Amino acid sequence: MKWISQDIDMFLKEKQYVDTVVMPLLPVSFGEDIKQSVAMTEFISLLSVQLERQFRGRLIMLPGYSYLRTVPEDRLVNSIKEWEEELKAQGFKHIFHLTSDSLWKGLESSLEGGVIWLPSLPLEHMDENYKNSILEDQVKQLLNLFVQKWQNGE
Repeated sequence: MKWISQDIDMFLKEKQYVDTVVMPLLPVSFGEDIKQSVAMTEFISLLSVQLERQFRGRLIMLPGYSYLRTVPEDRLVNSIKEWEEELKAQGFKHIFHLTSDSLWKGLESSLEGGVIWLPSLPLEHMDENYKNSILEDQVKQLLNLFVQKWQNGE
């Protein structure tokens, strides 16, 4: 379910069946790596839409968590931990952080939720049909990962 009024109405009615939340992590940079930061954010944002569509009714997709790449790692981790505490308090058993920023793979052990890292694909010059096909393929690969984590109780 998306973070929109109509989907939240459905979430409130079916809350006991929705045990998973996905938080896209979106880097923002205005330095030399601005293009890389934009590509990662674009890729994860588009992938999030496809992922939510696939798991509609099983998970809630939070709005992307934007962060400055210049912020120290300990502050980023503390901020995400606050989110995780709130999400756990609200009854979510499974928390996933979806990102293309490899920084988060190194920080995963500091977080309760799982980090799903995917390298961003250069989507800027692709036509819409090809772009959607690539994203659908990525989501299919994520299907098994989500099911495995759900079955293992992670």
